[in-house]
Amino acid sequence: MNVNKLPLFSLFLVFLGCSLTTVSVMAQEPNPASVVTMKSNQAVLKELPFANRKDFEDVKRGFIAPLPNSGVIKNSKGDTVWNLEQFQFARDKEAPDTANPSLWRQLQLISEGGLYEVIPRIYQVRSADLSNITFIEGDTGIIVMDPLISAETAEAALSLYRQHRGNKPVVAVIYTHSHVDHYGGVRGVIDEEDVKSGKVKVIAPQDFLIEAVSENVFAGNHMARRASFMYGNLIPKDPKGTLGAGLGLETSTGTITLIEPTDPIVETGQTLELDGLIFEFLLAPGSEAPAEMHFYIPQLKAVTAAENATHTLHNLYTLRGAKVRNARDWSRYLNETVQRWGGKAEVLFAPHHWPTWGPENVVNHLKKQRDLYKYLNDQTLRLANHGYNMVQTAELMELPPELSQYWANRGYYGSVNHDTRAVWNYYLGFFDGNPARLYPMPPTAAGIKYVEYMGGAANIIKQAKKDYEAGEYRWVAEVLDKLVSAEPNNRAARDLLADALEQLGYQQENGTWRNFFLSGARELRDGIQRYPVPLTASPDTIRSMPAGLIFDYLGIRLNGPKATGKNLSININMPDVKEKYALVLENAVLNYGPPVKNPGSSVQINRSDLNDIILGSASIQEKMEDGKIKIEGDAGELKALLSLMDRFDFWWNLVTPEPMDKMVPKDF
Repeated sequence: MNVNKLPLFSLFLVFLGCSLTTVSVMAQEPNPASVVTMKSNQAVLKELPFANRKDFEDVKRGFIAPLPNSGVIKNSKGDTVWNLEQFQFARDKEAPDTANPSLWRQLQLISEGGLYEVIPRIYQVRSADLSNITFIEGDTGIIVMDPLISAETAEAALSLYRQHRGNKPVVAVIYTHSHVDHYGGVRGVIDEEDVKSGKVKVIAPQDFLIEAVSENVFAGNHMARRASFMYGNLIPKDPKGTLGAGLGLETSTGTITLIEPTDPIVETGQTLELDGLIFEFLLAPGSEAPAEMHFYIPQLKAVTAAENATHTLHNLYTLRGAKVRNARDWSRYLNETVQRWGGKAEVLFAPHHWPTWGPENVVNHLKKQRDLYKYLNDQTLRLANHGYNMVQTAELMELPPELSQYWANRGYYGSVNHDTRAVWNYYLGFFDGNPARLYPMPPTAAGIKYVEYMGGAANIIKQAKKDYEAGEYRWVAEVLDKLVSAEPNNRAARDLLADALEQLGYQQENGTWRNFFLSGARELRDGIQRYPVPLTASPDTIRSMPAGLIFDYLGIRLNGPKATGKNLSININMPDVKEKYALVLENAVLNYGPPVKNPGSSVQINRSDLNDIILGSASIQEKMEDGKIKIEGDAGELKALLSLMDRFDFWWNLVTPEPMDKMVPKDF
């Protein structure tokens, strides 16, 4: 593998033990919508208030200028990292048969892009990335809120702002929370030297840094693979492909950066004066992100609830995989926002979607979103206490009309179904109490028995075709998943399962559900394809990782069965950061702590050199040959430890089960 041609995230995965080898084949043509799907989508037009066009007015309000170059943003090498133009196929068109009209409507709204005035002194560039970047004008300069994913998109947005508002200096950056689409482009708007000199402040909620760098590490390979499905990276952008992700269009693929905060917000009620403006903060940890905050600017009568109140039902559990979020606390933070600033705020702006104007509308929106999450929390627990399991509870859950008919509460990113399951899981975990479900068989073994009990593959396919023609796509998918698990190379089963997933995708109001269904269908038909995927690591990220986080990840990579019976102890000294540790292998577990007496070996390496190895710019062997790694004692211990580390295949199977006896490479 030529690592020099891999993006930074891929280099990071290589260090963490991830293989990116793939096989590409020509894509098969998608099917049209079935009669059942067409009827399902047409019914949506009668269920929701499509005559209400207020959002279409609001999304255009304050428009100043479009993104230059038709919304195409490139990096210094000329590679496209963002392309708004490719999502314009929905503009001014009725929803096709292959699209849920509600999701089509959302795509039309979020594909509006450019520079907008929110109110005098607050401006946003929208649809230049998955998120918005906000420019707040102080007395002498600007405060930037949430500088997108990539430095290239953030720089382009700042340039557009300055073309129309003047070359004002950036005096501060605010990260509202710890997700990469809210900090990754920071080096596109400020220089770190200005931060070090005190010229520019970087404000973030308490625990921002550790949450930002740790979220995608421990289970990062798994999460990133699923994210390639969630954001539609693997499917076309057209009426039979991705319609965006509901929260935004997709993720940019530029350079992710990170500058550490200078001014943490440590308590609710804390205030800061930034360039003549007072900011009042409200901490919201454990809501949409582990570290998150809201704030209010009294002089401008403007409030943001970060990503906790946008124009969609959000995820209480994200389909890429993450810890379940606390719906009760999420609702509580929105309630406190209403109590503190409701009636005062004249505009609510957010790092996604478009603002809400007018004191009454701001309060109404915050209350609708507040009650959306509390309803899901409370009613899930009500049904659970009646004895309903997780799947039953999700099937029974319906929002009342006063919540469901409010466009901003529709499930474009989160969904009522999977958010309900998230709440159930948050309180009660994976087991529903039925002992028959306590010790399930793995997919392949269970699939083989299902096929046997159901009369063989041919009989299953015969019955599944009948159910497919009747529009029973959920059932067809469930049954054929058993067959494909048993016989992953059964072409007829794969194709029919793909057809069922495809129709399910066409029917979805939720952008990420659609992306998952259609990505699964494509992978069943065409095999695993390698495309650009969301980037979540960079040199800045690696430099900000505590050493303990790296050692914890090595413990995850350790192949426990291979480590059985082996005992190693290695002291590690990093003189440039004055940190010393010991790695101790015993009981097939790798622990770390302070240096130990009489280690098997001692390794000296500067943290900067360790960063180079992580980023793939140098190898361990090269550092040893250059004298940058010095070993005392048994040099074979380090080699022995590294030989016990697994590699993780990034392109693991999502729609067919991984063989349980799959061999993993032994080399580091």
